[in-house]
Amino acid sequence: MAHATQQRKPLPFAATFVAGAIAGCSEILTFYPLDVVKTRMQLQVGASSLGLGGTFKTIIAEEGFGRLYRGLAAPLMLEAPKRAVKFAANDFWGKTYRGIAGTDKMTQGISIATGCSAGATESIVVVPFELVKIRLQDKNSTFKGPMDVVKTIVRDHGALGLYAGMESTFWRHFWWNGGYFGSIFQVRALLPKAESPQAQLMNNFVSGSIGGFVGTVINTPFDVVKSRIQGANKPAPGVVPKYNWTYPALATIFREEGARALYKGFVPKVLRLAPGGGVLLLVVEFTLDVFRKALGPPYV
Repeated sequence: MAHATQQRKPLPFAATFVAGAIAGCSEILTFYPLDVVKTRMQLQVGASSLGLGGTFKTIIAEEGFGRLYRGLAAPLMLEAPKRAVKFAANDFWGKTYRGIAGTDKMTQGISIATGCSAGATESIVVVPFELVKIRLQDKNSTFKGPMDVVKTIVRDHGALGLYAGMESTFWRHFWWNGGYFGSIFQVRALLPKAESPQAQLMNNFVSGSIGGFVGTVINTPFDVVKSRIQGANKPAPGVVPKYNWTYPALATIFREEGARALYKGFVPKVLRLAPGGGVLLLVVEFTLDVFRKALGPPYV
């Protein structure tokens, strides 16, 4: 009887880290062109009539198909350290908030708080890679590659220049993670209980996709601001940047371009992150299951 009720042992951190890295790289390689299109749309100031399809066609016609993968190295290089921080932060904040609440169970409120805090922690690692990616994705970019971006920024602005957009990145990750993990918790509770491994994978994909959609709805305005801050050249000495801090920048864009401008790039972003969130959860769970079977008891 004791054996029948015994819970399986959690997998080692190395296994969850590798599973997360594989899932993240799979998502990036599948959906990266949508990220390039999203950034181009967000960097356009004022009205634009191109839209998703028009931006795709313009990039391919004027710059070639390969431009849709420009800047890919930065997020791929980032994936391993980002996943390590994400899993460690999720574990730390989850335990912390459960301890504060005096419970061993994960509630939706704790899930949202954990996601927000882990996202904020993750942003510290992400900023330099995001900055390099944005600079390479910009239509007017003349950089030869990621290292050329890094050398130029460090030469002109010092090492701290690599952290331009730190505050806006913090808010982007804070709100996306909160919406993503909070939604996943709620959707999983509403879905019928999986009776087979295939049904469990489908539940993971559905909950991850909905979580990705909700997170995107919440954090797109912050992503627009981040792109504007990181895509801008440093102004002349004594001149205050037009986009500097997140919330004043949100107000500036709303006042000058209207509410719709805060959702520039929403369509390619949601087309990437909604199914991308599902793919992430699907690949992670599938890979973890492979590890459990390979390691055997007590992980099965």
